[in-house]
Order: sequence, then structure tokens, then C-alpha cells
Amino acid sequence: MTEFINAGGHRLEIERIAGRDHVPTLIFLHEGLGSIALWRDFPRRLAAATGAPLLLYSRYGYGKSDPLGCDRAVDYMHVEALTVLPELRQKLGLKEVVLVGHSDGASIALIHAGAGKWPVRGLIVEAPHVFVEDISVAGITAAKRAFETGDLSGRLARYHVDAEGAFWGWNKIWLHPDFRAWNITEYLPRVHCPLLAIQGADDEYGTLAQLDAVTSGVSGPTEKLVLPDCGHAPHRDQPAATLAAMVRWWHNPAYKFA
Repeated sequence: MTEFINAGGHRLEIERIAGRDHVPTLIFLHEGLGSIALWRDFPRRLAAATGAPLLLYSRYGYGKSDPLGCDRAVDYMHVEALTVLPELRQKLGLKEVVLVGHSDGASIALIHAGAGKWPVRGLIVEAPHVFVEDISVAGITAAKRAFETGDLSGRLARYHVDAEGAFWGWNKIWLHPDFRAWNITEYLPRVHCPLLAIQGADDEYGTLAQLDAVTSGVSGPTEKLVLPDCGHAPHRDQPAATLAAMVRWWHNPAYKFA
């Protein structure tokens, strides 16, 4: 059931599902154009397979959360990771968590865990970005054309109360010249928890250099999966393989999640 909570100075849409006691809560962090609804049933399938409690939320400017009131700044993912997510966790009493992030959400998860200020039991990152590549800029430029001339605007309107704000808030900052210097690799050495990194071999927004940087840069145990015939969203393009990998990782006895 959809609820709303104030965090980071904005009203955010959240959904919670109860799970077993003494099991970390799965917090899902969506992509740059995502929302609760755009995850579809994948989070619930993972929660059912692990018995974990579940938290989904739409960030500011997305889904049914408050519409974006101004352009995003280069540090918008840092603000989310270092201000909004900690406040949300505090208000909901979430001390034991495993973060599941996709694209922008994966970057937010890495910053949050790498800050070393809040306990994180584990990370699952799909198609993470830790620096900006030419392929990222090209993919986001193509998305701009699709929004202006194709059906992307109409498709996004199904998932956001303000599709224009959601799209342009993401697109403008990623294409801003100042954003080319964005880089979060400094946070990776302070990630000590177990990590599963997944990327599609045909990811249109990033090369496998992103995955390699993450798995070689963090300090904790890592597992890496590259999926063939898969684009930027493994949980949509290859849902069965993605879910199976996450469930196997979760049940690794060395990690003691369950």
C-alpha cells in the first residue's frame, strides 16, 4: 500500500512489505527515470524468495513524490545518498539494510555505503555508474530525442505525476558540461560489505569498465555477473537470470543475511 513520508524536505512516495524478523530490509533505489511503479513486481519476487522486509520509494521528482521544483545539481546523487536516504532510514527505524540499486540508484547505494557513516549489510548494484563515459552521454542524448519526438513522454507519464519534470531533471544534468567530471570512485574503498554487481553486455549507457571499477575498487567480497542479450535494465531484460543471481548471492552462508 502506498504511503507518504517527508524526507530531505520533500514528500516522498513509499511502499513497505513486512518480512521475517531479524532479516535485513531490502531497500530498492530506482534508476534515473524510475519510480516505485516502474520496478513492477521484481522487488516483491526478491522479497518473497528471501523472506526479507522490503522498502520501495520514489525519489524527489519521481513517481507520486513531490514534483521537481528546480534543476538538479551535479551533486544530486550525493544529496540523496548522504542526506535523504539516512533521514528516511532514521524515520523508519531501518538499521539493518541491504541496498538494491539500479543505474543512478546503484550509484546512490555505493555513495551511501562508502560514506562509512551508516551500517549497510550488503549491496546489489545493477548497471552502476561511477564515472561518466562517452557512451553514457550518447545514450542520454538519444533519450532526449526519443522524449522530444517519440513516445517516451507518453510511456513515462504512466509512472510519474510529472513526467516532464522527471525526464528533464535527469537529462539536463547528465548532459551538462560540468557533469563530465562527476566521479564517485573515492567512495569505493570504504565499501566493506558483500557486493553483487550485475550489468548487461549490451548496456546502452555504460561499458563494463563501470563494473570492473566497482568490483576492483571496493574492499569487501564481490561477485560479478555480465548477462548476454541484456541492456541497461537486467531486472527487466533478463528477470529470471537476475533474480536467480540475487537469490543465490543472498543465501551465501558467508554473508549471514538470513
